Amino acid sequence: MRFCVLTISDRSARGEREDSSGPALIEMITGKGWELVEHALLPDEVEQIEAQLMNWCDSKITDIILTTGGTGFSPRDRTPEATLAVLDRPAPGLAEAMRLASLRVTPHAMLSRAICGIRKSTLIINLPGSTRAARENFSVVLPVLEHAVQLMQEDPSSETGHSFQTPFPSV
Repeated sequence: MRFCVLTISDRSARGEREDSSGPALIEMITGKGWELVEHALLPDEVEQIEAQLMNWCDSKITDIILTTGGTGFSPRDRTPEATLAVLDRPAPGLAEAMRLASLRVTPHAMLSRAICGIRKSTLIINLPGSTRAARENFSVVLPVLEHAVQLMQEDPSSETGHSFQTPFPSV
């Protein structure tokens, strides 16, 4: 699978703080043997975020875009709004699963405004800016990403042999 990682942080964009969540996600991606196509760092500016997301999706260079940062309650946290503006279809189950898993770690997970969705045939996943939280949230969705990409690409084999052990107890 092909990935792009977009770090969204005013302080990192100004050079005041090193980006650690982007490199952590890149390490996880490449550790799985997947391809990192591009990594970019932007300030919390909606128009710039939208433009980067559209560029990557519309050029079809990537299957999945991971954003990190800008998903909280700060007035400058606008990643979900920028993402919503470019989506064709929402994928709320991914964000719901990440929040559910994060709530087992911290009640602050309720403050996440992260969203996920599809533009053309690219999946966009908003992740927190904290390195630890970005890793934890990405780990939650990892088991379904290959199948999601198969479905978006209309792979004929996407409906065969994809059973696995559920991480959630039966109701």
